[in-house]
Amino acid sequence: MELKEFARQLQGKAANLALRMPISWVNLLAGAPITVDGRTLDTRTQWFLQLLARSGQKPMHMLGVAQARVEFDLFQPVLSGRPAPVGEIVDRTIAGPGGRLRVRLYRPAGSVARLLPTVLYLHGGGWVIGSLEAYDLPCRFFCARSGCAVVAVDYRLAPEHKFPAALDDAVAAFRWLAAESEELGIDPDRIVVAGDSAGGTLAAVVAQQVRGEARTPCLQWLIYPATDLGAETPSRASCGEGFLLTRTDMEWFRGLYLDDPAETADPRVSPLRAPDLSGLPPALIFTAGLDPLRDEGQAYAERLGTAGVKTVHREFDSLIHGFVGMRGALQAAARAMDDMVTGLRHELARLGR
Repeated sequence: MELKEFARQLQGKAANLALRMPISWVNLLAGAPITVDGRTLDTRTQWFLQLLARSGQKPMHMLGVAQARVEFDLFQPVLSGRPAPVGEIVDRTIAGPGGRLRVRLYRPAGSVARLLPTVLYLHGGGWVIGSLEAYDLPCRFFCARSGCAVVAVDYRLAPEHKFPAALDDAVAAFRWLAAESEELGIDPDRIVVAGDSAGGTLAAVVAQQVRGEARTPCLQWLIYPATDLGAETPSRASCGEGFLLTRTDMEWFRGLYLDDPAETADPRVSPLRAPDLSGLPPALIFTAGLDPLRDEGQAYAERLGTAGVKTVHREFDSLIHGFVGMRGALQAAARAMDDMVTGLRHELARLGR
């Protein structure tokens, strides 16, 4: 093992030990509670952000694309916890619009169902970073706790592949899954399109793009999605610094993803700007209280509801952007993920009746 990698592992263990200190110690070390827009940051999350700041970790936009990808893939598993037990994991490739497209299929352990409900999961990372490896532990968790199969998509990333490459891959993956569902042991009537952050954006747009086709998602499961890349919302101002994802990071991602800032007006980039949201699948939308993307996630939930789409929106008001990758270190993130899976199971059970 290289010395640098060994040092990273030691740092990860030290961070986990620090985050798992008794809450009384954390309360003393973290200092006065931080409250923004009437939302008080979870104490352990506050302590985590302080540890991160003291570590000298550079902001994402200062790392450069290659290093940002490496850092993200190393950072995610450190905080994601132990691997949840699943029955099977299969990597394969499918035909995509830009060539072979890698997908990873997770099946739950002990399932006796002939056809499984399935989550098509699109990872976060600003359309620039993120990978199947970075999201392996969250996907295992979603599979094990939901009883669903999970299909994760390794869509093309910017800046090598700018908009609409990631979206084209996501739409192709859904259509492939719908067409091959029974051969894969998947219930074609219970395919959920899901994702977090940039992946949540892609999931929302996939639902819009396949509206009216023979097979459509039964549900949208959107976790702190970016729904308007040109927005200037109050949460982008109040939570745009100091809560992991910053306004500068978002501008960096957007500049790498798009050829022209004017593309933010395209509903395939900003699903909130779609003129008509009627006829879309029911939606579960989860947002974080101390997240620059909070307001646009809420706005998308409100517009769906106004359009007649059954929508459940829940805000985890003490959490920050990215909590899906923090289950192993932050109890509040673990509780939020448990609640999200409970919501998913409830909706799928209702649809199955």
